Amino acid sequence: MDLSFVEGTCAMPLRYETIGSAFDQTARRFAERDALIVPAQQVRWSYAQLKDRVDLLASGLLSLGLNPGDRIGIWAPNRAEWTVAQFASAKAGLILVNINPAYRLSELEFCLKKVGCRALITAERLKNSDYLEMLRILAPELDSCAPNGLVSPRLPQLKLVIRLGSAHTAGCLNFDEVLQLGMTSDRARLDQICMDLQPDDAINIQFTSGTTGLPKGATLSHYNVLNNGYFVGRGLGLTERDRICIPVPLYHCFGMVLGNMAAISHGAAMIYPAESFDPAKTLEAVDTERATALYGVPTMFIAELETPEFSRYDLSSLRTGIMAGSPCPVEVMKRVIGNMHLTQITNCYGMTETSPVSFQTAIDDSFERRVSTVGRVHPHVQVKVVDSQGRGVPRGVQGEIHTRGYSVMKGYWADPEKTREVLDDAGWLHTGDLGVIDEQGYGNVTGRLKDLVIRGGEKRLPARGRGVLVSARQGTGSAGMWCTRREIRRRDMRVDSAKAGNQQHRGGSSRILQGTDRPL
Repeated sequence: MDLSFVEGTCAMPLRYETIGSAFDQTARRFAERDALIVPAQQVRWSYAQLKDRVDLLASGLLSLGLNPGDRIGIWAPNRAEWTVAQFASAKAGLILVNINPAYRLSELEFCLKKVGCRALITAERLKNSDYLEMLRILAPELDSCAPNGLVSPRLPQLKLVIRLGSAHTAGCLNFDEVLQLGMTSDRARLDQICMDLQPDDAINIQFTSGTTGLPKGATLSHYNVLNNGYFVGRGLGLTERDRICIPVPLYHCFGMVLGNMAAISHGAAMIYPAESFDPAKTLEAVDTERATALYGVPTMFIAELETPEFSRYDLSSLRTGIMAGSPCPVEVMKRVIGNMHLTQITNCYGMTETSPVSFQTAIDDSFERRVSTVGRVHPHVQVKVVDSQGRGVPRGVQGEIHTRGYSVMKGYWADPEKTREVLDDAGWLHTGDLGVIDEQGYGNVTGRLKDLVIRGGEKRLPARGRGVLVSARQGTGSAGMWCTRREIRRRDMRVDSAKAGNQQHRGGSSRILQGTDRPL
C-alpha cells in the first residue's frame, strides 16, 4: 500500500542564516537595482538606499532602549515604513508583531497584552479607522506622557509609540525622527547583535484565529520565514530582474513572506500599488513599473479583470505570480493567463503556522493541475495524510494533513496548551485541514476536520456540493467567486461594494472577499 506521504526535494540546501544576513548580502550584490517602489509615497529606493534606512531605524530603536527579544508591533497598511520596520527589527533582534489593520479596540488590546509589546509603530488612520484615537482610548496617558515614557495600567508593557506621517502627536515619536536618533555606539551595537543572532531565534509573531477562540500568536524564526520565502521565489523562477506587484496585505504572511521575503532572497523589486487593494491602481502599477509577477486571491484577479478600461493597461510584462486563498474557477484562470499574460502563475497552500507555504504548483504544471490541485510538496517539507487514529491513509484517500520540517512554527506565543494541541512530539503540525495526495504527489485540500458531521454513520462535509455565490459590484462591473458555506462560516471574509476609492472596509479589500487564515 502506497501511503499518503510526500517529502520535498533536498537538492538545494536550506539557508541557515538570519534575515539580516540575507538582506545585507542582497543589498551588497544588487546595491543599485530597484528594491522598493511605492507610487503613493513617491518612493523608489535601490537596495542600497533601502539598507541605509533599515540600518538607521534599527540603530534608532536600539537608542530608545529596545533590546533583542523585545516585541515591537506594527499596525499599518502597505507602506514603505512597513518594510523598513520588517528588516530593521530582524537586524536588531526585535520580534515584529504583525497587527491586522482591521483590528478594533478589543482585538488590539488583546494582541498587545498577549505578547507584551514594548513598542508600537502605527499609522495615523486608514479609511474610517482612527488608529491614534483608538490608542488614546486604551492608553489616555499618551496625551500627557513624554515620548518613550508611556505608563498605562491597561497596556502595562507598552512604553513607546512611533507614528507614521509628518504630523506630531502627544506622547509619540515620528517614524522619521527615530531614523535620526542612532549614534555611532548604537550602530556598533547593531553590528554586534547581527553577529550574535541565531537563525532559530524568534523574529516574528503573526496572529491566527483559526476557527474558534481568541487569536493565537504563531511564533516564527528567521530560519522559518527566510527559507519559505526563498523557496517560494525559486518556485516562481525569480531573479534580480523580476519586479513583484504586491497588492496583498503585508501584515499577512502572503505579503510579508511570499512577497517581501521572496523578493529580498532573490534580489527582486517589491511594488506596493496602494495602501489597501485597489484593482485600478494595481493594474496601473503593473503597467507603469513593468511588473513581472502579480499576487492575489481569486477575487482580486476577478476585480482586476472587471476594472473599467482594463484593455488600456499594458500587462505584457507579466510572467508569473501567485493566486492563493481559495480554489480558482476555471474560467477565471483562463482569463488570467490569456488576458493578463500570467502564463506561469502558481497556486499555493499553507498556513501561518508553517511559515506559510507547504505545497505549490510549478510554473510549468498543466492548466488542469493549477486549477484542481495545490501542487506538490515544497523542498525540505514532509506531509502526510492520516485518519482519525493518526494512521497514514493510502494515496487518494481523504484525511487530515500533517506537516513537518523547517517551516513549522516554534509554537503559539505564551500558549503551551494550544501549541500541544497542534504540534505533536514527533514534530508533526496537525493542520486541521482535510486533503488528498494523489499518485503523482499532487495535493488537494478538501475541507476542515472540524466541519465533518456524522449522518447515518457516514462522515460528511456538510457544505460539499453546495455553493454560495458571493459577488461584489461596483458600477456596471462585477466580481465574484463560489465559496462553500463552510468557507464563508470559517473564514474572515468581508466585502466592500463601495464606489471607487473605498478600498478598505473593516480590513477587507475593495470589491473582494478576502480570507485571513488558511488555506493560504
